[in-house]
Amino acid sequence: MKNKNLFLKWTINLFLASSACAAITTHAASSTLPAPPNSQQVFFVGNNWDGTVTVIRPSQDYAKIGVINMVPDRSERLKEIYLNPVKLIAYSYIRNTAGEGNDQLVDDMYSTPDGKSVVASRPSFADVVSINIATGKINWRTPVEGFRADHMAVSPDGQRLAVSASSGNVVHVLDINSGKELGRFATGDKPHENIFFNGGSKILNSAIGNVETAMDAAWQDFTKGKRYITIADANTFKVLKTIDFRPALDAVGRKDLSNAVRPIVFSPDESKIYAQVSFFNGLVEYDLNQDKITRIAQLPGSSTIPSDRTKWVNDSRHHGLSISADGAKLCVAGTMDDYATIVDRATLKAGKLIAAGKPYWATQSPDGKSCVISESANDVVTVIDFASGEKLLSVPVGNHPQRVRIGYAPAGWSTR
Repeated sequence: MKNKNLFLKWTINLFLASSACAAITTHAASSTLPAPPNSQQVFFVGNNWDGTVTVIRPSQDYAKIGVINMVPDRSERLKEIYLNPVKLIAYSYIRNTAGEGNDQLVDDMYSTPDGKSVVASRPSFADVVSINIATGKINWRTPVEGFRADHMAVSPDGQRLAVSASSGNVVHVLDINSGKELGRFATGDKPHENIFFNGGSKILNSAIGNVETAMDAAWQDFTKGKRYITIADANTFKVLKTIDFRPALDAVGRKDLSNAVRPIVFSPDESKIYAQVSFFNGLVEYDLNQDKITRIAQLPGSSTIPSDRTKWVNDSRHHGLSISADGAKLCVAGTMDDYATIVDRATLKAGKLIAAGKPYWATQSPDGKSCVISESANDVVTVIDFASGEKLLSVPVGNHPQRVRIGYAPAGWSTR
C-alpha cells in the first residue's frame, strides 16, 4: 500500500510538473520544440538597418555571443534592383518611407529545427533567406510577392514559416528547411503580424493598411486601404474568417480609433486577443468567441510626442507586446512615447514606466518571467521583470534593432 501511495504521489507530481512546463512553453515567445542536439538556446536580435543579427544568451547576463551577417549577397541583390527600373522605384520608396532613409535588411527571424541556420525576412530585398550560422553561407532564398517582406511566424513544430508579403497582400507559407512555398492566402492591404495558434492548425494575420503615407489626418482614413484580421487554415490555406475592428470599435463608441491592428498576443486559453492599433497609446481586448471588443485601455502618453501624426513611425504609437508565462501580465512597448511598461491583465493598468528609446518590439524570456524589448533608437535590448515591473539590464546590439526571437545556435558557436 505504501509503495502504491508513493507511486500515485510520484505520478501526480510528474503530471503537475509536465502541465506547468507545457503552460510555459505554450505561451513562450517562440519555439515549443525541445533543444536540437549539440545546440545552445539564444536570442536573435534583428538589426534592421545594418543587416545583421546579434546573438545573445538568454540568461542572467544576456551576454553577446556573436553577430551573423544576413546580407552576404548584398551586392548581388543591389545589382538586380538597380538594373530593374520597377524594382528600383519600389526599393527607393521603401527606403525613404518605412525605412526612414535606411535600407530595411532584417525584419524577422527564426532558427531552423536543427539549430544550424537562421531564417530572416529582408524587406528591402523582398525575400526570405536561410543562412548557415557556422559558415555564414546562404542555404536558400525565396522571393515574396510584390516588393517587400515583413513579419513572420513559425509553426509549433518548427517546420513551416508564414511571411507577410506586404505589398503583395498575401501570406506565403514556406517549408523552413528548403524555402519551398507550401501555400499562400490573401489578406487585407499591407499584411503585417502573423501568429500560428490552435495547436498550429490556424494562422492569424493582421493587415495594417498604407502606413507609409503622410495622409494621417482622421478625415483621410479612407486612404489607408482594407485593414482587417484574416484567420486561415494552416494546412489548406483556406481563409476561415476575417475580423474588421471598425464596426467593433464603433459599437463601443470609439470611432476615433484606427482599425489597423499591429502587434497581437493571445490570452492563455486563446479566447481573447490583446492588440495595439495605429496611432493609439493603449490596448484593445477582443473576445474571439463573442466577436466583440470587451475592454479598451488608454495607457500613459508622453508630452514630447510630435503633435503632427505624420512624424510618427509608420502610423505606430505603441508597437510591441508580449505576455508573461502565467498570462497575468502584459509587456507594452510604447514606441513613440519612449517607454516600456508592465500592464496587469486583470485591470489593464500600467505599472512603472521604464524609459526607452523608441522601443519597437517586446518578447518573452524562455522561462516567461521577463520581457525583452528592443530599443531601436538606442541600439540596445532591455530586460524587464514581469513580476516587479523593474528594469533588469540593457545589452548593446546593432543598428536599429526590431524583432527579438528565441531560437537555437550550434553549441559552442561564437564570433566574439
